[in-house]
Amino acid sequence: MQLKIMPKKKRLSAGRAPLMLFLCQMISALEVPLDLVQPPTITQQSPKDYIIDPRENIVIQCEAKGKPSPSFSWTRNGTHFDIDKDPLVTMKPGSGTLTINIMSEGKAETYEGVYQCTARNERGAAISNNIVIRPSRSPLWTKEKLEPIILRNGQSLVLPCRPPIGLPPPIIFWMDNSFQRLPQSERVSQGLNGDLYFSNVLPEDTREDYICYARFNHTQTIQQKQPISVKVISVDELNDTIAANLSDTEFYGAKSHRQRPPTFLTPDGNTSRKEELRGNVLSLECIAEGLPTPIIYWIKEDGTLPINRTFYRNFKKTLQIVQVTEADSGNYQCIAKNALGAIHHTISVTVKAAPYWIIAPQNLVLSPEEDGTLICRANGNPKPRISWLSNGVPIEIAPDDPSRKIDGDTIIFSKVQERSSAVYQCNASNEYGYLLANAFVNVLAEPPRILTSANTLYQVIANRPALLDCAFFGSPLPTIEWFKGAKGSALREDIYVLHENGTLEIPVAQKDSTGTYTCVARNKLGMAKNDVHLEIKDPTRIIKQPEYAVVQRGSTVSFECKVKHDHTLIPTVMWLKDHGELPNDGRFTVDKDHLVVADVNDDDGGTYTCVANTTLDNVSASAVLSVVDVPNPPFDLELTDQLDRSVQLSWTPGDDNNSPITKFIIEYEDAMHEPGLWHHQTEVPGTQTTAQLKLSPYVNYSFRVMAENNLGRSLPSEASEQYLTKAAEPDKNPTAVEGLGSEPDNLVITWKPLNGFESNGPGLQYKVSWRQKDGDDEWTSVVVANVSKYIVSGTPTFVPYLIKVQALNDAGFAPEPAAVMGHSGEDLPMVAPGNVRVNVVNSTLAEVHWDPVPLKSIRGHLQGYRIYYWKAQSSLTRNRRHIEKKILTFQGSKTHGMLPGLEPFSHYTLNVRVVNGKGEGPASPDKVFNTPEGVPSAPSSLKIVNPTLDSLTLEWEPPSHPNGILTEYTLKYQPINSTHELGPLVDLKIPANKTRWILKNLNFSTRYKFYFYAQTAAGSGIQITEEAITTVDEAMASRQVDIATQGWFIGLMCAVALLILILLIVCFIRRNKGGKYPVKEKEDAHADPEIQPMKEDDGTFGEYSDAEDHKPLKKGSRTPSDRTVKKEDSDDSLVDYGEGVNGQFNEDGSFIGQYSGKKEKEPAEGNESSEAPSPVNAMNSFV
Repeated sequence: MQLKIMPKKKRLSAGRAPLMLFLCQMISALEVPLDLVQPPTITQQSPKDYIIDPRENIVIQCEAKGKPSPSFSWTRNGTHFDIDKDPLVTMKPGSGTLTINIMSEGKAETYEGVYQCTARNERGAAISNNIVIRPSRSPLWTKEKLEPIILRNGQSLVLPCRPPIGLPPPIIFWMDNSFQRLPQSERVSQGLNGDLYFSNVLPEDTREDYICYARFNHTQTIQQKQPISVKVISVDELNDTIAANLSDTEFYGAKSHRQRPPTFLTPDGNTSRKEELRGNVLSLECIAEGLPTPIIYWIKEDGTLPINRTFYRNFKKTLQIVQVTEADSGNYQCIAKNALGAIHHTISVTVKAAPYWIIAPQNLVLSPEEDGTLICRANGNPKPRISWLSNGVPIEIAPDDPSRKIDGDTIIFSKVQERSSAVYQCNASNEYGYLLANAFVNVLAEPPRILTSANTLYQVIANRPALLDCAFFGSPLPTIEWFKGAKGSALREDIYVLHENGTLEIPVAQKDSTGTYTCVARNKLGMAKNDVHLEIKDPTRIIKQPEYAVVQRGSTVSFECKVKHDHTLIPTVMWLKDHGELPNDGRFTVDKDHLVVADVNDDDGGTYTCVANTTLDNVSASAVLSVVDVPNPPFDLELTDQLDRSVQLSWTPGDDNNSPITKFIIEYEDAMHEPGLWHHQTEVPGTQTTAQLKLSPYVNYSFRVMAENNLGRSLPSEASEQYLTKAAEPDKNPTAVEGLGSEPDNLVITWKPLNGFESNGPGLQYKVSWRQKDGDDEWTSVVVANVSKYIVSGTPTFVPYLIKVQALNDAGFAPEPAAVMGHSGEDLPMVAPGNVRVNVVNSTLAEVHWDPVPLKSIRGHLQGYRIYYWKAQSSLTRNRRHIEKKILTFQGSKTHGMLPGLEPFSHYTLNVRVVNGKGEGPASPDKVFNTPEGVPSAPSSLKIVNPTLDSLTLEWEPPSHPNGILTEYTLKYQPINSTHELGPLVDLKIPANKTRWILKNLNFSTRYKFYFYAQTAAGSGIQITEEAITTVDEAMASRQVDIATQGWFIGLMCAVALLILILLIVCFIRRNKGGKYPVKEKEDAHADPEIQPMKEDDGTFGEYSDAEDHKPLKKGSRTPSDRTVKKEDSDDSLVDYGEGVNGQFNEDGSFIGQYSGKKEKEPAEGNESSEAPSPVNAMNSFV
């Protein structure tokens, strides 16, 4: 079915109030197009109460529209205002706005009055409100002589302001001569009337420049009252001041400034009345005096104060209720209270109301013969009177119209005709004001027209309401229908909502809502239609929101905000701080997705909001930044309850910088003994701001406090005042008391002295006492100064003593100290250890045993036993010579020990001595022992000299450490072939007395690897390895070179190569007949080896090389420089390729080796084999 307009809006659900308001505004703003005949409508006018600046021209606004264009006229004070007769008054062309030029001449007061504008055309007349013109006034204070005010401390005081009456009323404030506002508090405050009230005065209120200022905002002027002088004096001062003028009975008594209960300075009495108009701000005030200063409380006797509209001002002395309504009428009570009592005052509030609209009349467009009504309904207190006017004339005397009927606040029209067109005015008035509204009746016969632009494009975010406009006009009122799509499918009422102004609402627009919509308007005179287009866009979303951050002052923080949006919309992302713009600071940087704040300070804390805007929607996300840091230092340190041994310290915590304080650390300074040095006193929890501190006597204390939170410790507070405690006897004795002798006949008593803080008073000394532990002697005592050592002479050697050191000062002795044990001086031990025994464990380790010496012979504290041992002579050579002695010390009372690191097959001597604190005792008799044989070290050297074709000579030096008697040498050797593989191993035994050996019957030009080591009865020693090469026959090598350079040999090789090339060509031709291989490829593949380029690096032909020719020798092979086989011939020498005399030629006697594999160049060190591949193998690889 088609969706048609209905008298009421359909399908509007709860929770759509903003949308309802918008639609209602659209309906009430329904207007007649300006190209149609219509009565005048006032569009702009000056306010009813129009206060003007007398220094500027007067402009009284009156704008109206209509068809035909209206003409304008004015009345002043109820009579016609002929503007043509006043040269200072002009009317704006095409408008009714008046301009009165008083800047050139004339006075503003001349034009005071009540003005009203009338706009008229052939269809009717509209009138403006009564506009009351008054110039603003800012009069001066009247001259007055103000006497100084003298009053006693604690009295109440009211300084009157009484500003001149201005228009509008001025704003009052109190300042001094320096234009600084006077401080106000619960004790001193300004009343609503501008007076300055003192609940009680203090000496600090004395001043000569209490000045009341009146600021007239309209003229931007400030007027000043004469300064008032106030002097507050004590009772004695007051009596002295007035003694000459008053009788004895008039003197003030001591009770005059005592505490007193409150009394009200304003308002007077116990009750008062207050009347306020609906919609205004209700202000109730109570100011009380008393000592101590009273506190004000407010209640409503018959109800509760409105929560969201109630505010307290002026230190709760003023109660304000905004947007007051009739329901706020009632009794309000203010209560003033201090420690001595309370009083109350009741204010009876009545809320009156100037007229306000319930239903204001609306313009009415009717077609001939139609019916209609104009309704004018208002309310107020008292209830307003309703009166009607027609074209500005009271309806009672206006021309009669048979189509209208007046019924109180309603005019009923029936079967109107064109002559019924007029402008009607409704006036609702009571004693507090009036309302005036114009509403025309326009009788027209017009076919429908649609006022919304054709093909308007609407873009809406998905899942939100879509409102498609179809503003229309017609008379009679047209019906509206909506269609979707080119086929004209009708819209269903269960999905769409149509409003009276023609707007189509889609409550929840979806992607499939996209399309073209057609609005059709019909009445009996015709039809009109219009197309609009709707596009649905994806909503903008923040997919990565900024997160709560806690950072330390001075660091950097980053907030992330990633936005996803419809691809056809361009978002703009902006950042806000605390709902305002970001600070204009270079520390704030914004890029695509991030806000970065560098060098964060305390002011940067707050809420940061990321706002993403498109042309259709906006989203936001917020995060809080908390800036934390170590606390600020505590302050206001105060010492109380000062006793001899304790004091209470209190302080005020500094700012915790958003991280709770966990503890306070208290330190002290002893200015008498250690000035400038602070010591830890104690710690208290972060919730505590006082501490009871234990003190020591005779200390000049200062304290400071530091606060600590999770981020660290604050700076120290300022030091407290100093506090010197009384002297007392010491609380403690010296510590670390010891008795040790420095000589065999003395006792040195030492101790750690008390510091100045511990002395507890002046004259610090020490009483030193001692006696032998095992004797019956009495204590011997001596008093010494403030030192740390005392020496007792003439003591027996190493005798235990009991020792005491007691502190004393001028006030007395410290508690009796505990005795500690010490010893007199030590002497060298007298006896050597006996029964020394040696057990040889192996060739490098021996175990030594001895008997302990008697304790008495030690004559001191046993430190341990010390073994001296040395290698006296070799068992092999028996060559006596001195060896450096080695020492091993065994702590305590051990009677055995191990001697490691001995040399095998050696002769050792040792002795043992006891050790005490003084030194070593005598040595035990020397004990001799021998170590068994061990395996020898490697031979000192191995050289291979005089290489020949089949022999090598080996020379060596014996091991540097034979570790026994050498029995023989073992020589093992094996050949190494061209592939670096090892041949069979030959084992040879050589007598121990030999240092040279010749190996015969070896292969020529062959590399050998040798393994050589010595042996004793204990086994084989460490082997040494070496490599060497036998030589080549020089004569054979020379002949080979000669043959290779002969022309016949070169010709033979060329012939062979040519023959091979011919065979290859024949083969290629035969195979090409099958169409498989092109001749060119075969020719490239078998190019003549004689024309191949030779590689520069190794002298071989580039095409035919044998990779195995370059295999290096195995790791560990060595060829001494004196055995190096050096190549002395040219690169073409046969030596580079030969394997020996045999195998250098083929059966036909031709040499072809230099055309096959690579030539091996022997390095200077001889680390590679000189063996070359055989010519036969090279030829086979060539073919």
